[in-house]
Amino acid sequence: MEKATAMKIIQQLANGIDPHSGEVFRADSPYQHPDTVRALFTAVQALDSQSAPRQRAAGAENAPQNAGKPWSSAEDEALAGAFDAGKTIPELAAQHQRSRFAIEARLAKLGKIEPPANMRGYKAASNKASYAAPH
Repeated sequence: MEKATAMKIIQQLANGIDPHSGEVFRADSPYQHPDTVRALFTAVQALDSQSAPRQRAAGAENAPQNAGKPWSSAEDEALAGAFDAGKTIPELAAQHQRSRFAIEARLAKLGKIEPPANMRGYKAASNKASYAAPH
C-alpha cells in the first residue's frame, strides 16, 4: 500500500468516517473514542512529517486545526462559558477548531454534560476536570 493511500484511510478514520463506505461512525464506535482519535491523528502527523515539506495527505485539510492538541485552562473556561451562554456543539466545534466529539468529550470532562456513549466507564469527577477510570 502506498503511503498516500494509508494516510487517506487513517485520516478518514480519525475524522470518524468509514473509509470504505463513507458513512460516519456511530457515537459508540471504538473509532470515536477520544484516545483512538488522538492516536489516529498522531499517526497521521508522524506519517505526514516523513513526507516532503509541503506535501499533505488527501483529506488532511479536513481535520480541525486544533485536533489532538491539549486543552489550556483558558480554552476550558471559554468553552464552559460559551456552552453556559447557549452555544450549540457545532458552534463550539467551529469556534474552537475541534471536532464535535472533542467538544462533547471536553464538556463531559468539565461536568457540563453526560459523557458520550462511547466514553462509558469514564465520568466527570465532581469539581475536577479529569476522568475517573473504571475499576
